[in-house]
Amino acid sequence: MIKQGDAIPSLKLMAATPEGPREISTSDLFKGKRVVMFAVPGAFTPTCSARHLPGFNEHLGDFKASGIDTVVCMAVNDAFVMGAWAKSQDINPEIVMLADGSGVFTQALGLELDLTQRGLGMRAQRFALVADDMKVTHLAVEQPGDFDVSRAEAVLAAL
Repeated sequence: MIKQGDAIPSLKLMAATPEGPREISTSDLFKGKRVVMFAVPGAFTPTCSARHLPGFNEHLGDFKASGIDTVVCMAVNDAFVMGAWAKSQDINPEIVMLADGSGVFTQALGLELDLTQRGLGMRAQRFALVADDMKVTHLAVEQPGDFDVSRAEAVLAAL
């Protein structure tokens, strides 16, 4: 599992944008920037939709005021799903909706979650990290079923 001090893996992913899916590299997202990235097990799922994503949307200004350049929401879903989810939640377009459709980035981070027994396949664990110029400076991984250390308020307190 990735840990504090490790570099963000260099990969290409898809971002949901108002114009549609766009390829983006982790270098483009993280190099020379201070970034908060949080991951959810799935778009449109109960805790993710009711609390996790809305919290980061609500506190986007607080993150910016704390020196964060970019806030990224990541899930093992495709870019079309991430785009539809952002639209349904009225998410500020400054939040990057990052699609890890095949889970390659999630696996490279060592933060995959096997939910095949529940019919959901491989997903990302619920987590949040802070990275400064590609280096992880904070990592908070939830225990299964929990929603505490990766919520927006907890990440803000860690800054």
